[in-house]
Amino acid sequence: MTKSPDEITPTAESIAQSATAASRGKLPPVESWNPPFCGDLDMRISRDGTWYYLGSPIGRKPLVKLFSSIIVKEGEKYFLVTPVEKVGIKVDDAPFVAIDFDTIITDRGPALRFETHVGDYADAGPSNPIRVVFDEDGQPSPYILIRRNLEALIDRKSFYRLVDRGETRLVDHEDWFGVVSNGTFFKIMRASDIAA
Repeated sequence: MTKSPDEITPTAESIAQSATAASRGKLPPVESWNPPFCGDLDMRISRDGTWYYLGSPIGRKPLVKLFSSIIVKEGEKYFLVTPVEKVGIKVDDAPFVAIDFDTIITDRGPALRFETHVGDYADAGPSNPIRVVFDEDGQPSPYILIRRNLEALIDRKSFYRLVDRGETRLVDHEDWFGVVSNGTFFKIMRASDIAA
């Protein structure tokens, strides 16, 4: 007999079991699942990509990788979903951290292939754009879209490497400093702000 949503008490263990059964070693089809919302789980992803459960870091990398495969974003909220349950989690910034990148050759020319802290890869380009947000103190937070509407915060060392590869291009009658990947120019900042 199937439990009603009110009778389901989600735990990290129950989510992991359901996700393992549904994934079968590949990225689960979370877009096709429509499980009932079962409440919030005391789980958080910090800005540095560390996953916490009940206030303690999750030390098992395979478990973190499994959870990262079933995360979805709806509006500004994040959830873990399985075929049978959906739970809310807290994400301090982005659910992934891009820890490195390499250059590969594609049909559109050189591309930047980013790797996340959980072993996902994304080639920066039209489908996986890079964006940079500056806070009120002028500090950058660079991101790359990894999959669906989920981004990775590009770590500091990788961002410095990106800046080293940067070039200036005219975009909409204005000089911009940015990087090129997969034939697409991604703006980082106005060229006039570099000298400022």
